[in-house]
Amino acid sequence: MAVRSGRRVSGKHTYGTLVLGGARSGKSRFAEDLAIRSDLSRVYVATGTAFDGEMEKRIAAHRDRRGAGWRTVEEQTDLAGVLAREGKADTVLLVDCLTLWLNNLMMADKDLASESARLCNAVSTLAGPCVFVSNEVGMGIVPENRLSREFRDAQGRLNQDMAAVCGKVIFVAAGQPLLLKPNQQPDITL
Repeated sequence: MAVRSGRRVSGKHTYGTLVLGGARSGKSRFAEDLAIRSDLSRVYVATGTAFDGEMEKRIAAHRDRRGAGWRTVEEQTDLAGVLAREGKADTVLLVDCLTLWLNNLMMADKDLASESARLCNAVSTLAGPCVFVSNEVGMGIVPENRLSREFRDAQGRLNQDMAAVCGKVIFVAAGQPLLLKPNQQPDITL
């Protein structure tokens, strides 16, 4: 399924895998392990920006944990372009993370619906596997301010749209993966 203007359009599933979870759930480590197990060349697509010392430490910890064997591409806004340039049949891409990417778009005053649709459409044309990491931010309290609520809502829509176009969706909690897609729907009868 591709997404155009916020609407899902029929299409085949792709090489995309979406890994969701809360903060410190183990989602990045799980996604890295998926990429390593592929035995393909690995490209880490970093969306974060080291805007303070704490973020610098987080980025360094991720880099140290990955170790050798990764090529890093830093891109804060144009993920669709990176997927088109870097995606190859013999390479696995790991995008970490969609939440920071969405934040970057908001801070740059970009059209979130248009950029999200552009990304989802790029997923439908991937030449090789790609693992996307994203935060599930809608499971907590309702944020107090308007900007935070807008972000939470935009993240929820992006996660739904990405889940629609990715062939696999995995939710990670406490380091444990739960396969959400493909799945067999439960028999819901009374």
